[in-house]
Amino acid sequence: MSDVNNNVVEVCIESIAAQVADAYAEKQKISVTDAMRMFMTTKTYELLTNPKSYLYLEAAPYVEDMLNAELSGDWESWMEV
Repeated sequence: MSDVNNNVVEVCIESIAAQVADAYAEKQKISVTDAMRMFMTTKTYELLTNPKSYLYLEAAPYVEDMLNAELSGDWESWMEV
């Protein structure tokens, strides 16, 4: 990939991660910083930050659904999402 494409992918990943952390923080009544720290320890975040997964092309609510499935231990749903 070119540097421009890499930068676009990185911006997409950062934007989705921020949106997911923001939504999670609001729902859990915690700081966005704490939500981001938690999110960064998940398989969902790991997949999001792997450009080969193309998860960065999905909408933030889709990634948020994946995170919620993972956190609830519903791996079957996580795999389907």
